[in-house]
Amino acid sequence: MAQQYLHIELGTDAFILDFEIHQTSIASAWVERMGARESYPLDHPKRFYGFDSQEQEQSRAEQMIMDCITTINAHELIIDREFAWNQDCLNYLHNIFERYHGLLDQQDHDFWHRAPLTVRRALAELNLAVHRCESIRDQLPRFVCTWYGMPKIKKLTNEQMSQHGNIRPGFGSVCINYAEVGKTLEYLAHDNDNYIGDDAFRPFQHYSADFVVRLFEYSHEHVAQTLENMQTYYHQHHEFFISRGLPNFNHPQLLPLRFPVAQLIEIMPREQLLDQIKQNQYITRVYIDETMHHSNTR
Repeated sequence: MAQQYLHIELGTDAFILDFEIHQTSIASAWVERMGARESYPLDHPKRFYGFDSQEQEQSRAEQMIMDCITTINAHELIIDREFAWNQDCLNYLHNIFERYHGLLDQQDHDFWHRAPLTVRRALAELNLAVHRCESIRDQLPRFVCTWYGMPKIKKLTNEQMSQHGNIRPGFGSVCINYAEVGKTLEYLAHDNDNYIGDDAFRPFQHYSADFVVRLFEYSHEHVAQTLENMQTYYHQHHEFFISRGLPNFNHPQLLPLRFPVAQLIEIMPREQLLDQIKQNQYITRVYIDETMHHSNTR
């Protein structure tokens, strides 16, 4: 099979990032989904995280979350507490999204059916706003490409997950984006969520064209701490996971795996690259072909 490349064009400067697509079964499955995305609009072309100062990131996140709350509550008062910068409030708001939006492709709540399109959109964006707030803790530079309305109908197999999953993908990895509505074991353990329902535990299974470009790398210490926290949570809730056919912590649906499908072709120092992306935080075009540009500008 001929080598394929992912190209992402950013900002008014037409700053182009080139990525070499892996020749794996997961990458091939993702490329197929990329080919099916053409009839769906790119969602949130400004979905960049960790490139600006913490103050700027926090201001942007708070404005987004307040806009969502205002739009939702103007239709019907379902969010009955003031926003606060703590994990409990973010867990509460994420649960509002889960309950009233519904799980993946299960929009069956009466509120959702009665709500106008603007309110539905605000409810969906409440999820993004919560994650934008959470991302400020770490300030890890990355950006996400999702396509609005594209069905999440394909699933990774356990074999694919075991064979191609990576707990610590490197700088410049393009990884399939988590598409479920809910939380993995990793985030159950991290968030100490007192609101989430049992049916909102959702291991990574579904995928579409959506992806995240990770311009950071976790330390070995971070990964070790994450695994330790997850194991503690798993053993504390062992019966829950056994009842879901997951009696072993090392099951691929429990581990904090990411699924790389492409790798950045680096042609400049990373500090310079991050600065260029900071100045061009808008995705203008995403495409795949068999040509490597060898340059970050047209």
